[in-house]
Amino acid sequence: GDVIQALQQKTNHVPYRNSKLTFLLRDSLGGQSKVMMVVNASPHIENISETLSSLSFASRVRSVELGQPHPLIRSNIK
Repeated sequence: GDVIQALQQKTNHVPYRNSKLTFLLRDSLGGQSKVMMVVNASPHIENISETLSSLSFASRVRSVELGQPHPLIRSNIK
C-alpha cells in the first residue's frame, strides 16, 4: 500500500523497495503505464484472513487515480 499511496500523493520518494513485488514492478507502476490488479479470493474458511486482507488492499488500490495516461510520442529513427 505504501507505493500506491506515494504515487497517488505524488511524493518525491516512492518506496518501491518496501516490497519485493513492488521493487520488481517499479517500471510498470509509474509513468505512463497502465496497471490491472487481480485478486485471488479463497472460498476456504482457513484462508479467510488472507482473503479479507487481499480484498481490503484491492479496495484501497481501486480508489487511487494516478491521472490520465499521456500518449507516447516516438520519433522516426533511421
